[in-house]
Amino acid sequence: MSASAYPTAAILAAISANLIFISCSGDSGPQPGTPAFFWSAARQTFASGDYVKTVDHLDKIVASENEFTARARPWLLVLTSGMARGYGEIADRFEAGARANKADPAAFRRNMNTYRGQASRLALRFTDVFGNFQKSKDDTVPLAFSYPTGSANPPLILTKVASGISPTPVDVETAQKQNIERAVLLSACAAAGAPDDPAKTQEILKQPDAKVPRAVFVTAMASALYDQSQLYSRQKLDDPEKMKILCTRAQEALKGIPESKQTKELTGKIEKTLKASKS
Repeated sequence: MSASAYPTAAILAAISANLIFISCSGDSGPQPGTPAFFWSAARQTFASGDYVKTVDHLDKIVASENEFTARARPWLLVLTSGMARGYGEIADRFEAGARANKADPAAFRRNMNTYRGQASRLALRFTDVFGNFQKSKDDTVPLAFSYPTGSANPPLILTKVASGISPTPVDVETAQKQNIERAVLLSACAAAGAPDDPAKTQEILKQPDAKVPRAVFVTAMASALYDQSQLYSRQKLDDPEKMKILCTRAQEALKGIPESKQTKELTGKIEKTLKASKS
C-alpha cells in the first residue's frame, strides 16, 4: 500500500466505526444510560454470573420510577439478600478456621472481618430496597430473571477452611464465587416459594411471565431480613441497633400478610431476638 493510501484507509475505518456505533446505540437498541439499557445489561451480566455488576445495573434502574422498576426491585432483593448470605457464610467458615488453626489464626480472622463487612453492606442495601418495595401493594410479585447459575451444594473448599486448613488465594476466590452463586440460587428458590428446591424453581422461572403471590415473596424477604440481622449479634459485628432495625422491618412486613405456620415461627424468632437485645 502506498503512503497516500493510509489516510484514505484511516478515514474509511473511522466512518465504519461510527456507523457501527450508530447502529448499536440507535433505534436497534436501548440508548446508553436509560433504564432499558441497564435492564439489558443486567440480564447479560446475570447470565454470566457477574452479580456485582448486575446489582450495579439494577441499582441504576431503581433509582427512579420507570417501566422496569417494578421488575427490577424484586430481582435486586433476591440478589442482595443472597449475596449477603453468601458472604456471611464465608465469614463464618473463616471464623471456625481461626478457632481450629491455633498456629496461625490471624489470616483467618482477616478474611472473616473482610467478608463480614461485605455481608453487612449488602444486608443494609437489601433492607433499604425492601423498604421501597413495601410501598407497592400489588397482589403478585414478578420474578423477571432467569434461573441463577451455580450449584446448591456448599463449596468443599469452605469445609477445609472451617477445619483450619489455610486456603490459597485462588482457592479463596473460587470458594467466594461458588458460595455467592449458591446463596443467590437459594434466595431465588425461597422467593419463588420453593425453598431448597432448585428443580421446582427452575420450572417456575421458565415461565415467560413468572410471578408469585405477594405473601410468598414477602415471607421469604422477611426471613432473609431476620437471618441478616444475626450479622449484628454480639458474637459477630456487635451492633444491636442495626439488628433491631432489620428485625423490626421483618416484623412489620409479616403483619401485612396472612398468617401461616411459617410466619408464626418466624415472628416468634424475631420477638425472641428483640427481647434478648434489650437485656
